[in-house]
Amino acid sequence: MTRNLTNRIVMIVIVLALALWVDLSDKITIINPFSDTSLFEHDVKPRLGLDLQGGMQVLLEADLPADTKIESESMNIARDIVQQRTDALGVNENIIQVAGERRIVGEFPGLEDSDSVLAIIQQTGLLEFVDTGDYSPDPGIALKTDFAAGSSEVPTPTPGPEDFGAPAPEDVIYHTIMTGSDLESVGVGRGTLGDYTIDFVLSSEGADIFAEHTAANVGRFLTIVLDGTVISSPSIGGAIPDGQGQISGSFTSDSANAFAIQLRYGSLPIPLKVVETRIIGPTLGEDSLQKSLVAGLIGMVIVLLFMGIYYRMPGIVADLSILFYAAIAFAIFKYFHFTLTLPGIAGFLLSTGAALDANILIFERLREELRNGRNLATAVDQSWTRAWSSIRDSNLATIITSFILYWFGSTFGATIVKGFSLTLALGVAISLFTAVFVTRTLLALFLRTFKPTNFERWFGI
Repeated sequence: MTRNLTNRIVMIVIVLALALWVDLSDKITIINPFSDTSLFEHDVKPRLGLDLQGGMQVLLEADLPADTKIESESMNIARDIVQQRTDALGVNENIIQVAGERRIVGEFPGLEDSDSVLAIIQQTGLLEFVDTGDYSPDPGIALKTDFAAGSSEVPTPTPGPEDFGAPAPEDVIYHTIMTGSDLESVGVGRGTLGDYTIDFVLSSEGADIFAEHTAANVGRFLTIVLDGTVISSPSIGGAIPDGQGQISGSFTSDSANAFAIQLRYGSLPIPLKVVETRIIGPTLGEDSLQKSLVAGLIGMVIVLLFMGIYYRMPGIVADLSILFYAAIAFAIFKYFHFTLTLPGIAGFLLSTGAALDANILIFERLREELRNGRNLATAVDQSWTRAWSSIRDSNLATIITSFILYWFGSTFGATIVKGFSLTLALGVAISLFTAVFVTRTLLALFLRTFKPTNFERWFGI
């Protein structure tokens, strides 16, 4: 029989109490009894996914020619930047992930103001340092560059000094010396006249490019372009070897800080365009959630009845263990802010079946031992010992499969697969704990309390 039964029961009660505390609360708070101040606060409201509470899904794609090779690191950096920008809007339950080689998928559960998110996403923040030679375009003029066009050739003729400030001809494409990806740090400064400026420091590679270009083009213009629009077009007064520069323009305090934040959060290494947006209404999500809960409840009741009727006392113990498992799993989902989706709920219900599977293996082995004439204590110990290898291997195989599915979902942007695999793996781990620890402890407690002798009545053999 199980040793240290009292200690095990105390541990189960404590864990169950903590789980129910989280399950039944929207915020857990620990108060200092001596000062009435809060020692600890944590929001534990359940977070529902896009398919359950509605919201918006947006598909972004690299706005570069199809034959342009895009590094995976650049896509990951772009993903992080989009995440930071949308987080800054207060959309803090969003999911942004790379899908394939050229696309990024964003999901925004519960989003009501979709226009603001689309606007911040479309502001790619692509900063370019463009060689315009003897031409100095005015701020606000649109300028075509070979970086966005995917070409390294600069068509001629180009505007000359006599065209100072004039719009650039549509057929002229200027050469991009480097992009904002070479920025190492960005801050707001003040110029000699007290005007606001953007001070920047380049990476070592960017500093070398900057130094070489400024040394070879003294007296010519290096135009600074953001998202295809001219910000400023300073004249190169001399070589700049230290990789430090300054962007001047008609900045106010607010616009300078906004511009610096945009660049600090990352000038996107690649431009992005919105390919598709999809709005899911809250009514559809609420209907899906209600149907999922009803289906899960019906399935759970049927399973509990089957276990209790077929396995008798061990089945009732298993039912209590499954309820314990559900309380712990839901508490973990709430406490660590896992986003619940329909596939995630499916994975959770499937892991419940895995928990019952472990109990069934144990109880069937227990029946065999009792039929072979073993006494009750020996039969219980043997059932756990001999069923353990099968339980261990089956659960381990499921967890490995879940990791493979999660990797697949992360690599190809399949959020449905990720949600399913995550909740399945977590559920299997919790179910393994409840099957081995909780069920065994409760069964030992029941046997010690009721001391059954009629095995046919108590165990259904």
